[in-house]
Amino acid sequence: MNTTSVSCPVDGVKVNENKVRTTAFFVWALMSTYLLTTVWVIPALLLADFALRAFNFGQWSPLGWLSGRFVKAFRLPVQMIDQGPKRFAAGIGLVFSTTILAFHLLGLNPLLLASIITLFAALEAFAGFCAGCHVYTLLQPILRKK
Repeated sequence: MNTTSVSCPVDGVKVNENKVRTTAFFVWALMSTYLLTTVWVIPALLLADFALRAFNFGQWSPLGWLSGRFVKAFRLPVQMIDQGPKRFAAGIGLVFSTTILAFHLLGLNPLLLASIITLFAALEAFAGFCAGCHVYTLLQPILRKK
């Protein structure tokens, strides 16, 4: 996909990209742990955390709080970006973590979904690649019809 054709949701509120990427790192670490252990508490924790961030209650996010401490402790620079794409990505994470938890509790195999969210988190954390913007772009024809 040509990156010039990518459309991201924008809300005008700025957030620190290093904090966002650190949060993505913690999501990656937790989901990697889930892939290794299949402990249901991990997607449940992520479901709650994604919900807080997706519905604009990020100040209550445990991963956001931990990321803020990490960024401050390691004196990572502040690089402001729009939070819209990150809230949209948190919404995608909410859908995935809810589905992963439901599959787990129903005895279905959630490992493909867990692998996808782990990959998306790794792309954000390690490469600064926002898969949410690409998903948003693919959803535009559907969203415009409403």
